[in-house]
Amino acid sequence: MPHPDPEELSLLALYQDWEDRSTRDHLQVCPECAADFATLRRTVEAVKTPPETGRLEVPGPHVWEGIHRELGLSESVHGDPLAGVREHYATSRPGWAQEEAAAAEDADDAPASGHGVRQAEPAAERESLAEPVSLQDRAASRPAKRRSAAWWQRPGPWMAAAAAAVLVTAGAVWSLNQAPRPLAEADLAPLAQFSAAGSAWVVESADGSRALEVRLSKDEAQGYQEVWLIAPDLSRLVSLGVMNSESGTFQLPAGLEISEYPIVDVSDEPVDGNPAHSSVSIARGTLAT
Repeated sequence: MPHPDPEELSLLALYQDWEDRSTRDHLQVCPECAADFATLRRTVEAVKTPPETGRLEVPGPHVWEGIHRELGLSESVHGDPLAGVREHYATSRPGWAQEEAAAAEDADDAPASGHGVRQAEPAAERESLAEPVSLQDRAASRPAKRRSAAWWQRPGPWMAAAAAAVLVTAGAVWSLNQAPRPLAEADLAPLAQFSAAGSAWVVESADGSRALEVRLSKDEAQGYQEVWLIAPDLSRLVSLGVMNSESGTFQLPAGLEISEYPIVDVSDEPVDGNPAHSSVSIARGTLAT
């Protein structure tokens, strides 16, 4: 049974009711994929956990200044990205700037720890402290000083988007971390007056792309080395590129069938501007699956 794609695992982790019976069955028998799926599920649960506050404050310009300074960003991004948001609220909501300043002042005046000296409280306040008050009752008794928050200030709408974004990133990282799958390999033997030997193999990445990896024991070219795939009857050939050292990796064209071009050839090419094969091969071998 083939392993599921990263996108399939991500969708299943994000939507647990996703109809994908084959992937679910595969997770029951493949510990590696099951571990990857469990990691994605933990990511979803972490992102979906709502914050305790119902409103997100607009940070002041000093926050971006600190970020810009600590990260050593360029002057091209020195401007505060939220300056436009604050300007919009200042013009469209009278009193908004005063409310934000008061909130910041309240936060600054709050004690940093519980070890400070507690001031005497009126009797009415002491009585109210004697009985626990739920967060819902406290919120209901608090005067509504602000209008309802904008969509970007409410946690609900962007939670799903954040979860999806994290999953896409996690899926991409998971995909990149998958080891390429070998499809075919060949032993390269020296030809004519050459003695360099080596090996070649075709591998397939998680995204479906294929590459030919070639390695020789030494570089014996008088000009430069070029890697080819050749048909069994030697009537057709495809150049994959120049190998400037003893090894190289070459992407295969998407529509190329290995069975039609199974011979791997490393040639010695003169610098003469002629793109054709020089007919001087250093090493050669046939790919086998």
